[in-house]
Amino acid sequence: MMNEAQRHELFARLRSANPEPVTELEHASTFQLLIAVILSAQATDKSVNLATRKLFADAPTPQAVLALGESGLTPYINRIGLYQSKARNVIATCRQLLDRHRGEVPSSRAALEALPGVGRKTANVVLNTAFGEPTIAVDTHIFRVANRTGLAVGSAPLAVERELLQSVPEEFRQSAHHWLLLHGRYVCKARKPDCWRCSLADLCAYPTKADDPGGAPGG
Repeated sequence: MMNEAQRHELFARLRSANPEPVTELEHASTFQLLIAVILSAQATDKSVNLATRKLFADAPTPQAVLALGESGLTPYINRIGLYQSKARNVIATCRQLLDRHRGEVPSSRAALEALPGVGRKTANVVLNTAFGEPTIAVDTHIFRVANRTGLAVGSAPLAVERELLQSVPEEFRQSAHHWLLLHGRYVCKARKPDCWRCSLADLCAYPTKADDPGGAPGG
């Protein structure tokens, strides 16, 4: 496990490289962010953005998406994994937003997690990105980075989330989710991590650092 000084240095370096990180899911409202995050489960942000650009242009609100119905929504999202169950959840979520929340996305965890297709990870993303709460949504990227580096070690996402919330210095907590996710997506990749170009390599506990494919030794 990293000590306090190492954790502070890790996030200081990530902040220096990317002072204001943002989600790569395209959206123009909290509602659109919610739908994009629901669609992103077991799918890439790229595939979701390709679908939602057309969807949100045609149906930008819960009223408009609900009017599509499952059959009308499916052609927009049928290239995304699990699109049939996601279509059901999105339509049911839009109905619930209109029936219970006047069409607005709720800002409480309990109300978010009561929406169809919304679990803890999705709720954390919305709470952090839309409502400014210092939550950390532990997806596969963050789970991998946290365990590899020794930042937060755990055998399940919830355990890692709890450890991160305790160990990430408060000044970095608001943006920690985005920094760790982006680092896992583009540097600390699952099969072939780019340790040779990682700015955190000297802080990292990962035992086998990958070498530069061009010949330079790993850090």
